[in-house]
Amino acid sequence: MLTRTLGAFCAITLAACAAFTPGPASADDNGDFSQASGGSHGRPVKVMIISMFGPEGQVWLDRLGPWRDITVDGLSPDYPTVHCNKQDVCVMTTGMGHTNAAASIMALTFSPRFDLRHTYFMVAGIAGIDPQQGTVGSAAWAKYLVDFGIQWEIDGREIPSNWNTGYLGINTTSPTAKPPLDYKTEVFQLNMQLADTAFALSRNVALSDDAQAQAARAKYSYAPANRPPSVVQCDTLAGDTWWSGTLIGQRARDWTRILTDGKGVYCTTQQEDNATYEALKRAASVRKVDLNRVAVLRAGSDFDRPYDGQTSADNLLNYASQGGFTIAIENLFRSGNPLVQDIATHWSEWRDGVPKR
Repeated sequence: MLTRTLGAFCAITLAACAAFTPGPASADDNGDFSQASGGSHGRPVKVMIISMFGPEGQVWLDRLGPWRDITVDGLSPDYPTVHCNKQDVCVMTTGMGHTNAAASIMALTFSPRFDLRHTYFMVAGIAGIDPQQGTVGSAAWAKYLVDFGIQWEIDGREIPSNWNTGYLGINTTSPTAKPPLDYKTEVFQLNMQLADTAFALSRNVALSDDAQAQAARAKYSYAPANRPPSVVQCDTLAGDTWWSGTLIGQRARDWTRILTDGKGVYCTTQQEDNATYEALKRAASVRKVDLNRVAVLRAGSDFDRPYDGQTSADNLLNYASQGGFTIAIENLFRSGNPLVQDIATHWSEWRDGVPKR
């Protein structure tokens, strides 16, 4: 489906993108709170919120300040600073797509300015959504990250007559075979306990909705597409190519099942998450971060396939008319903040790992 950490929305919502300019930093009674130090390891961080473009980060900056800006060498020139508050909660923005995500996370995790050894990382971004798993505005916690881009592809006009798709795993002989995973980034499993805890903390929050999104989802004849947004658990698919369509959407479902040995359920499509995780994994290999502390939250900004009677091209070209962008951004905060606050305010329970509850 469409991969949507939606730079195109910036063309539609220029004000929102331009608004990604947090106000002046404030200091507490003892001076500059950003200078809290973990000694030679840099500033300790309890939660690092990872956004991909301006509006995704701004929704946190508007609510959880005051902030101190910390410049980090190697971050995106569009988003060169990490913003941290007195709770030791920080927000960074990677820039969109696999390449920006990997480069920015590597710069962050290898920077001497932070101590990230006990940090919980929460990816919080918008995405396209499978109407069989959610609707525009729904927020989904993932357990598996699947890369949709690492495949062989034959043009759809030339596929063998006994295949139902032009996609197949690299070094396989049919679309149904699981590849040997030679890249070692094709699929990742997140900490199930953390994913379940995040879901439990947020499953009953009231989510934002609006009339435009309600009208868009009413065109779908089945649930949950035509129901109000909710917090769910299902998995996310990464790929830099935007797509839309029923047939390619089915491939997304099938590919997720293949790579997770039937355990994963495709739900959202985006561009960055496998790249983000691999960069964190590289840092974890030298004990700079803990991979058991990574959570991924994606909120549906538009449907990945058309409703009955709509063309895939119309669904793609008019995705913004679905009204999901604003409520998806808002629902990232509403569904993600319970986890952020639980970690920050009950740090003694979280410091040594995800608490059993």
